[in-house]
Amino acid sequence: MKSLKSVLLSAGAAGLVLTLAACGGSGGNGSGDGDEAAVLRRGISAKVDTLDPHRSSAKWENIVISDMIVGLMTITPDREVIPGVAESWETSEDGLTWTFNLRESQWSDGEPVTADDFVYAFRRIQNPEIASQYSSLLYIVKNAAQVNSGELPPEELGVRAIDDLTFEITLEEPAPYLLGLLTHYTTYPVPQHIVEQYGEAWIQPDNIEVNGPYKLAYWRTGDQLVSEKNPLFYEADEVCFDRVACFEIEDAAAVERRIEAGELDINNGFDGGRTEELEAKFPGWVRTAPSLITTYWSFNSSQEPFDDVRVRKALSLALDREFIVDRVLTPGYIPAYSFVPPTMSNYNVERPEVGFADMSREERLAEARALLEEAGYGPDNQLSFEFIHRSTDDNPKAAPVAQANWNEIAPWVNAEILRQDTKVLYARLRQSDFEVADGAWVADFDDPINFLYLLDSETGQQNYGRYSNPEYDALLAEASRTRDLQARAEIFAEAEAMMLEDYPITPMWIQVTKNLVDPELTGWAENAQDDHLSRWLCRADIEAGAEPEAEATDSAGE
Repeated sequence: MKSLKSVLLSAGAAGLVLTLAACGGSGGNGSGDGDEAAVLRRGISAKVDTLDPHRSSAKWENIVISDMIVGLMTITPDREVIPGVAESWETSEDGLTWTFNLRESQWSDGEPVTADDFVYAFRRIQNPEIASQYSSLLYIVKNAAQVNSGELPPEELGVRAIDDLTFEITLEEPAPYLLGLLTHYTTYPVPQHIVEQYGEAWIQPDNIEVNGPYKLAYWRTGDQLVSEKNPLFYEADEVCFDRVACFEIEDAAAVERRIEAGELDINNGFDGGRTEELEAKFPGWVRTAPSLITTYWSFNSSQEPFDDVRVRKALSLALDREFIVDRVLTPGYIPAYSFVPPTMSNYNVERPEVGFADMSREERLAEARALLEEAGYGPDNQLSFEFIHRSTDDNPKAAPVAQANWNEIAPWVNAEILRQDTKVLYARLRQSDFEVADGAWVADFDDPINFLYLLDSETGQQNYGRYSNPEYDALLAEASRTRDLQARAEIFAEAEAMMLEDYPITPMWIQVTKNLVDPELTGWAENAQDDHLSRWLCRADIEAGAEPEAEATDSAGE
């Protein structure tokens, strides 16, 4: 097999798409024989800003990142948590100290992966200069919040290398979800020797070193990223595809054209309103499953008029979730009147909902108008605002319905809608640069805190509307100190109920996962968090062409 760099040198970067389209998948035999590499072609829904696990916060970037780096724990196709770099672990009686025994493994340049790499990574994500959008996810680590704020030096963070292959984490409070959290890219190791040599450019193809199944070899912004199989990955012999090409495709029509041309194996989304049409057009390709994904819209409660709960509640009341779900969205979506998805684990209580869940449409509109009038709005003081929404998935179709819903409250309610590139929209959310905004959250791990922490006043950039309620914060802190899972769930429910009645957000719908997957691919399984590592995927013709392991062993011994 030729290396990708030799392909680039001989064919030129401009010809890379054609080179890949001819390799593997529906467009080729995918055997990997001779100079023809077996290539997995994946469509991702937006442009990639970064592949640094400490700077990313995008689901589509994680598709590439998690193909390249493996953390202490990793996942199976159906998202069972299994050992990654960690081979085994022990937990102290109080649940606060976790000790991980690491396997012997290497970075792609041959340097060993050690406990010091994990120490370096855990400290780096809390470095204030990194300004990680996801640093708060790891505030459960002892002193993490204080290190992130600059109050304590990085050496005070609750992580240490006992020796090269023993890594210890000390927590602020017990975390029953820790192993699941350790599959998330924020907890991945990074190669200290490479990061310190190249700085922010360490993720570029010429510089990057990884410990996972694939290594970045080519990156052209707005087009594609290509990774090559890493022969030093600890389970390289079990990795099927020689290369993975990720195409930054936002246009649904372009996705369909590529599938028709045999140039795409997977795409991480589709137009849900056309599910039946797509099932007929691409038999076996449409894959959906119940998910841990909530679409919710945020109010910027840090500015007028959305600092008034009456305004936030009125706009929440007016939204016709049932119509949007039944007439506009992907089949299988359900209207949301709570934030935490109904299938979330560790939440075995009666789930809280917004108070108007059982009201009729007419009653909701009447109350919405009364609240706005009480807040001082009317013909002589109109309420005008802008709603920004993502350019991808079903969101552009839901936005005009919402606009009409809000205008139904009264003639003096004027909502303008603005479509934004998905990457741009999330950047504005993190900067709190909006009035009302669309967005969604995909669970990082299967526990209620992963949703509820987003509204904690200490969360930072991912608390988009800058909601702040000391009582809510205190309840989350109490839940985090509670080891009994049932008591913990009850505290979470009290916190969620309180937050929902403050309306910093308005839950809209619970999603199903949506992917287009070539039915000839093997190793794909649905999972609620919609994570699908390329390392598990293969194609029947490649599997059939592989030499049986026993024969290969016998041959090597002769």
